[in-house]
Amino acid sequence: MKISVIGCGYLGAVHAACMADFGHDVVGLDIDERKVAKLAAGVPSFHEPGLEPLLQQGVADGSLRFTTDKTALAGARVHFIAVGTPQRGGSYAADMSYVWTAVEDIIANASPSPDGPIVVVGKSTVPVGTAQAVADRLDEAGVDAVVVWNPEFLREGYAVQDTQRPDRVVYGLPDDRDRGEIGRAVVDEVYAPIIEAGIPRLLVNYPTAELVKVAANSFLATKISFINSMAELCDASGADVSRLAEAIGHDDRIGSKFLQAGIGFGGGCLPKDIRAFMARAGELGVDQSLTFLREVDSINMRRRDHAVDLASEMAGGRLVGVKVAVLGLTFKPDSDDVRDSPALDIAGRLWGRGANVVATDPAGADAVRLARPDLQIVDSAEEALTGADLVMLLTAWKDYVELDPAHAKSLVATPRIIDGRNVLDPRAWTDAGWDYRGMGRRSSSIW
Repeated sequence: MKISVIGCGYLGAVHAACMADFGHDVVGLDIDERKVAKLAAGVPSFHEPGLEPLLQQGVADGSLRFTTDKTALAGARVHFIAVGTPQRGGSYAADMSYVWTAVEDIIANASPSPDGPIVVVGKSTVPVGTAQAVADRLDEAGVDAVVVWNPEFLREGYAVQDTQRPDRVVYGLPDDRDRGEIGRAVVDEVYAPIIEAGIPRLLVNYPTAELVKVAANSFLATKISFINSMAELCDASGADVSRLAEAIGHDDRIGSKFLQAGIGFGGGCLPKDIRAFMARAGELGVDQSLTFLREVDSINMRRRDHAVDLASEMAGGRLVGVKVAVLGLTFKPDSDDVRDSPALDIAGRLWGRGANVVATDPAGADAVRLARPDLQIVDSAEEALTGADLVMLLTAWKDYVELDPAHAKSLVATPRIIDGRNVLDPRAWTDAGWDYRGMGRRSSSIW
């Protein structure tokens, strides 16, 4: 099947490569010439395990191409909208300009299909009500199209796996049953390997499909902020939040996932999605239903303040001139994404308080050098650790989690460490002579 993917950022590039791997004829469209040139050469513009081989294979066999030419949309039966919906400046609401540009590009350039209506599949995370508005705009323009809203559930670092073998797929279909059946059948054909694998497929109406992603992200954000609020109580009382999380996680009504206390969540999805969700609820007149998300957001941001205050406390009450080794700058490991990264924000705040920050990250260093030229970025953990007065592990990259505390101690000036992700063994580090502090746990709390 001939497919277009409009928007070749993180979501679109992964989706395009995976659809080509499924056997489709795929064209990726983006306005960024530099990004398109890299993708056309089989080179990702971001770090994502497993993506580069798929890109190279698709480009090499001709099933995948990338372009800035909007006329390339002609001839495709299915058009995936995979553009960004960032937070609008000066507002919590989502910036929908890229989505509407994509819709207008389809209107201006897509050609009718001899097999029936073209199918426009929304992948972008959008405010509820968008899918119907897109369908209305296409109808108004005289385009014979069926809109299907198919939210994505990608985890950075696992995006290829999550695209090709998701835990579920959701189709938001129009109320018109005949048109909805056309959309379902076409998307089923696109996703044939997923359907044949027996992965659960949910057929819902447009509003339900639009709410699935933001509802899921809001729940995850709430769970993270809950355990971080417990970490605050543990710090005040002397309890160990990691053991607390382990204990409540055994309750199958709660589960252990996303109960890892730390410096909070970030990235390009959770923070902006919960804010856009609140904004849309206000527009619909039901803002009281999501007021709890304001506290979720507040707890999350407070973790960054807490990390900086803890650093100051461990350094003797002031940070001016203190050499702080920051291990990790991306918002999570196995990604080069520094959007709304708690680690990067904390590094910047330390620098603002007068600390001599020396930071490193296996994948995000180049992006940070461009975004924050004021920060000193080095290429290795050893270089960052050398002569440090305080160490802060802020992103749980495997190399940092597996550091040998004895060797690390031989490099630093003063063996003090803040485990911002609660991923280190407190006993191993304290036994090696380190002053260890976790988030909601001072040290190993029992023998």
